[in-house]
Amino acid sequence: MKRLMLVSILFVAAICANAQNATQARKVLDKTASVIGRKGGASANFKISSAKIGATSGTIAIKGNKFHARTPEAIVWYDGKTQWSYMKSTEEVNVTTPNEAQQMAMNPYQFINIYKKGYALSMTTTASAYNVHLKAQNTSRSAQELYILIDKKTYRPTQVKMREGKTWTTINITNFQAKDQPDGVFVFKSKDFPDAEVIDLR
Repeated sequence: MKRLMLVSILFVAAICANAQNATQARKVLDKTASVIGRKGGASANFKISSAKIGATSGTIAIKGNKFHARTPEAIVWYDGKTQWSYMKSTEEVNVTTPNEAQQMAMNPYQFINIYKKGYALSMTTTASAYNVHLKAQNTSRSAQELYILIDKKTYRPTQVKMREGKTWTTINITNFQAKDQPDGVFVFKSKDFPDAEVIDLR
């Protein structure tokens, strides 16, 4: 009986510790979201690598759930609903409605729009950073798992790792700047690319 009681106490203690850890992880993400999700927007540099797409680097501007990314190979605009992807080699613009993982593959800050619902949270810490783990509670979510490395002093993420299916994508982020972004930055303008072929894949 004593052994059963001890096991029960340890089990309850473990549940309480996990709940407290999840609460702390949410607080860190809330603070991070308030820093990088400022109303006027922000910009940063990024390097991305994945078995699916290879490796590339570029710049990104964000505002709310909108983003505009530039790499040597492509330019991407996302206005919160529609995404335009201009491939420089073919001069084609693909118009799509991307899912979470597809948005995350070009916008490392997308996690600030999804972490509050549908993910189990946990966190480990080092002397200089928080490492927050998100795991989808529903297997139908396109972004099944994420690790977000966040600087303790600035609450700015320096790395995001995302798993879609069995494929991991790693995005390293530098040079974050709180910088106002006009809404027009996030919409493709055909007049700027008169020779581009627009392909609607929605």
